[in-house]
Amino acid sequence: MAPRADSVNEEMRQRSRRRIMRATVELVDQHGYAGTTLSDIAERAGLARGLLSYYFDGKRLLMQSATHRLMHLELSAALDRLDPAATPEERLARAIDAVLGLAMDHPRVMRSHLALILDPDVGAFVKDPEQQRFGAILQELLRDWGAPDPPAEHAVLRSALMGGCIGVLLPGAELPLAPIRADLFGRYGLPWAMGCPPQPTPPERTRPPARA
Repeated sequence: MAPRADSVNEEMRQRSRRRIMRATVELVDQHGYAGTTLSDIAERAGLARGLLSYYFDGKRLLMQSATHRLMHLELSAALDRLDPAATPEERLARAIDAVLGLAMDHPRVMRSHLALILDPDVGAFVKDPEQQRFGAILQELLRDWGAPDPPAEHAVLRSALMGGCIGVLLPGAELPLAPIRADLFGRYGLPWAMGCPPQPTPPERTRPPARA
């Protein structure tokens, strides 16, 4: 039997990586990060336990890569559902809603991801291929929107989106999605009705008491 071509081997490796990351998201959604073991993930993915160590250097890196893949896929799917003639503002609005929506639809995954990247004793933020794909889409959206420096603005938007997710997910001090979204839309001059608003009208801002 002739050996498989390198392209076939690479496709098999990528398929296995995708199965592992998909299984990770599914299990963490159900049981949380602490309640999910690498053996559980291997079993869900239908792979040998040893293969996980071949593809990912530990559970933390796997968790970050799996979350980045989820973010990349959800963002791409949200943009694909738009009319091809959608304006740059409509595309940016849909992107913001897609990322904030992850906090509502996958709270355990997003809490786990944020906890890992914010813990200095665990490790640094991982710029894996999935994160780079996600970032490239956001930079392209910002370039079309008119950002003078898309990479710098991407860093700001990424931080604002992650901060918004923290606000929605912070245990015991959760904020409603509407004011978080309103602040982000205000930054980029986006009308409230664009994207997928969580309520028909924007929230009223609470004004500070007048000084005596």
